[in-house]
Amino acid sequence: MANAAPIFAFEIQYWITMLLLVFALVIEGVALVHAITQRGDGFAAIGTLPKGGWIAILAACLVLTVLTSATYIFGLIGIAAALIYLLDVRVGLRDLRDGRGSSW
Repeated sequence: MANAAPIFAFEIQYWITMLLLVFALVIEGVALVHAITQRGDGFAAIGTLPKGGWIAILAACLVLTVLTSATYIFGLIGIAAALIYLLDVRVGLRDLRDGRGSSW
């Protein structure tokens, strides 16, 4: 009976780690594909890193997340970089393309 709790705890830890890894890979993959498919002049127009810089950052983060897992520091940095791209740069590129500007 005493050995059942630690085995169960390790199984929960494993599944949480796997869910975090899948979440990280999906977020980073979406951000990388979006960065690749955008026009290069839009990045300069919104005043951010150039397209090549974002692609390099997101690709390196994706590779490091695959190699080290999402629970280590490189995986967490990758999630942060992808979220910054998706929540800031992608919105700026969308507003630039639509011509509406900020909705705030």
